[in-house]
Amino acid sequence: MKTARLHEYKKPLVLEDVPVPDIQADEVLVAVKACGMCRSDVLLVDGFFNAYSDIPRPITPGHEITGVVHRAGSLVSKSAIREGDHVVVAPGWGDGTCRHCLVGNTQICANVRWPGFGAYGGFAEFIPVPARYVIKVDKRLKFEEIAPLTDAGLTPYRAIKKLRNAGVLGPDRVIGVFGIGGLGTYAVQYAKLLGSGARVVAFARNPEKLALAKEYGADDVINIKRKSVGDIAGELKALTGQGDIDAAVDCAGAQETVGLATGLLAISGYYVDVGFISDRIDIPLFPRVSREQTIQGSFWGNNTDLAEVMALAAKNKIRHTIETFPFEQINSFLDRLREDEIVGRSVLTF
Repeated sequence: MKTARLHEYKKPLVLEDVPVPDIQADEVLVAVKACGMCRSDVLLVDGFFNAYSDIPRPITPGHEITGVVHRAGSLVSKSAIREGDHVVVAPGWGDGTCRHCLVGNTQICANVRWPGFGAYGGFAEFIPVPARYVIKVDKRLKFEEIAPLTDAGLTPYRAIKKLRNAGVLGPDRVIGVFGIGGLGTYAVQYAKLLGSGARVVAFARNPEKLALAKEYGADDVINIKRKSVGDIAGELKALTGQGDIDAAVDCAGAQETVGLATGLLAISGYYVDVGFISDRIDIPLFPRVSREQTIQGSFWGNNTDLAEVMALAAKNKIRHTIETFPFEQINSFLDRLREDEIVGRSVLTF
């Protein structure tokens, strides 16, 4: 099978032919039809994760995976999964026994395995997957559209569920979405779907991305390029009647967006970060304490979250900005993503 593998950090992926992998009795072999390309793939190639995990090489990147069940192991229930089913691959494969796995949050298991961060990933024509981590999808859905929903469309969904469950969304509230890239375009849509009438404001530096946020439902957009927090607060007040935000979803995790989002956060405001372009943050502590604000991380999503996202997709509730590319162009698209030249999501199709 064709595969693109990481042999050396900060070097192009090597496009090569390798044997189709075997499967265990409780696994299925998925024929990959589409795999989204994520900034995390760039970070992986560039060695960002080395400080946190020593992943044996070669690594096959690609974690936004959808395809068709090609073969099922002998222990896989035919009533649940059959050959020919269209599926998406859930991102976090837990050990099944820890307290996080037992409540369904396998993506934060201490012994988690992530497709695309080891021997098997979506930048290959086939991938073996434990059967409990594939979710059947409506065959009418396009592979290139649902592939990004397993991360770019899943991660902000879980984050906005956290805001909703915290009780900080409602018709008299303002939610800010920071960073209108692959995740942010979906975050804007979920903020409208799950926000209970909250006003949605998108913050970014790129006019084209802000226009897309407006098209996808943002009530207001603010270009933050070369502006102070005070200037942006003034624009926000002119647009919404208040100079702060009640809730924030940071889809970039850059030092600039972290500082801005927390700087605009209201009393008892709630900030959720899903991005990590930067790896260190520097923000004042006293306002967080004196204003009783909450700062929380949110990582990917579980099977339930992904099933909910797929249900929304099946009901045509989610819009996409997709650019597809063939296998041979993987490295050039990684370079484009590295240079922030992608609007929406780029997707490898086989």
